[in-house]
Amino acid sequence: MTTQNRTKITFIGAGNMARSLVAGMVEDGAAVDITVSDPNEGQLDIIRSRWPACEATTDNHEAISGADIVVLAVKPQIMKVVCEGMEASIQEAKPLIISVAAGVSESSLSQWLGGLLPIVRCMPNTPALVQAGMTGLYANARVSDEQRSLAESIMRAVGMVLWFDDEEKLHAVTAVSGSGPAYFFLVMEAMQASAEGFGLTAQEARILVQQTALGAAKLAMESPED
Repeated sequence: MTTQNRTKITFIGAGNMARSLVAGMVEDGAAVDITVSDPNEGQLDIIRSRWPACEATTDNHEAISGADIVVLAVKPQIMKVVCEGMEASIQEAKPLIISVAAGVSESSLSQWLGGLLPIVRCMPNTPALVQAGMTGLYANARVSDEQRSLAESIMRAVGMVLWFDDEEKLHAVTAVSGSGPAYFFLVMEAMQASAEGFGLTAQEARILVQQTALGAAKLAMESPED
């Protein structure tokens, strides 16, 4: 750990998911020092303006130095290039690696980063952007109990988490909670269109449908019925 029991967390990538995680941890008052690295200065300017206490840089190697945790928050299609470009720094720091990229296996991440690393794969969903997410997690054998707890606390900043012992189950997580919101949106869209067909205004229909969806989900979660 870093000094004074504060954990240094580095985000590689400053997109929506990274910003949601940063926001959640800052709002929770977590004892962390956050660094965000991204080649896009525009993305970093958002970080600087919203969370001035966070470090922002375009240099991945600088960001990784001294990190306890490195969160990989880049698009899956560029993950290999990004990882291979910072392998030396990762191997020197030996941080816990947390990946939020869909479909990128633990074995691939380990290979691209030089191997022998504690890695946690996460499959969050888009409601994480409003701190109402559902995230599936898988840890390889090198992840300690303390590191599991740290990974969980980071993802809990944007919603609920569920651990899986089998990495293959993350494919099902992707299908159910990762893709699931789109299907609920489709149902809500159909309900709103139907309501407008009955003569309600678009605003009236939208409010009715959105609150009904929210209430139904809350009732399902809190009801003793299965």
